[in-house]
Amino acid sequence: MFFKYVLRSLLICIPFLAQAQMENMAVIEKGSYVPLYGRDSVKVKIDRFALDVYPVTNADFKKFLKEYPEWQKDKVKALFADGNYLRHWDANGSLKKGESLKAPVTNVSYFAAKKYCECQDKRLPTLDEWEYVAMADETTADARVKDSYNEFILSWYEKPNSFNQEVGSTFKNYWNIYDMHGLVWEWTSDFNSVMISGESRRDVDQDNNLFCGSAAIGSSDLMNYAAFMRYAFRGSIKANYGVRNLGFRCAKTINNQTKQNDEDL
Repeated sequence: MFFKYVLRSLLICIPFLAQAQMENMAVIEKGSYVPLYGRDSVKVKIDRFALDVYPVTNADFKKFLKEYPEWQKDKVKALFADGNYLRHWDANGSLKKGESLKAPVTNVSYFAAKKYCECQDKRLPTLDEWEYVAMADETTADARVKDSYNEFILSWYEKPNSFNQEVGSTFKNYWNIYDMHGLVWEWTSDFNSVMISGESRRDVDQDNNLFCGSAAIGSSDLMNYAAFMRYAFRGSIKANYGVRNLGFRCAKTINNQTKQNDEDL
C-alpha cells in the first residue's frame, strides 16, 4: 500500500485547471547574469520561460488539496513533509482563524510544492531562474547595484509576519512579477545546489547534507548581504521541511523552436 502511495505521489499527476495553465504567468525573456555564487564568476545563461506573477496562495493550495487529498496534513507521509506541514491549517483542511486565503501558502514542503506545479503542467523554477527575475526592481532588469534595492530586501528580512499579507502587496518588477521580495521566501527546484559538501562540520565524511556554513566560499560579491542570506537559508533546509515564511510559485518551460536562433550572450 505504501509503494502505491509513493507511486501516485511522485509519478502520477493529472493536470488540473489545464485551461488556465498560462494565466497569471509572465514571460521572462532569455538573458544571462553573474550569480552571487559560482565558479570564477561565470555568467549563467537563462532560457526564455514563464513564471507565475504571484506566489501560490492558500486558496490555490486548498483547491489542490481537494483534488489530491493524499497531500492533506493528516494524510501525507513523513517522508514528504515534516511536522510543520500546513501547521496553520486545521484537520478539516481549512485555514485557522486569522489566516488569509489570499496570502501565500507556507509550511509546504518541497515535495508538495513540486507536486502542485506538476499538476498544472508546470514546474518549480530553478535557482538561477528565480535569482534572474528577483534581481529586478520596478524599472531595471538588474538592480543589484542600487542601494535602494538591497535596502528594501534587508528591511523586509527584519519584518515579522509578512507571510500573511495578500499576494500583490509588493511592487511589480521589470518582468511584471509581484512579491519576489517582501512576503515569503520561495522554493526552487535545486534550492541547495550551490552549496558544497565538506564544510567545517562535516569535512571528514564529505556528507551531502548541505548546510550554510560554507556560504561565504565562492561569493562574487560579499557586500550583497541580501542575496547572501537567501543562499544561506536555502542551504539550511531539507526537502521535507515546512517553514512558516517559505512558499513557492511555479514556472513553465517555453518551446523556443519557432524563435530565431539565439545569439551568444
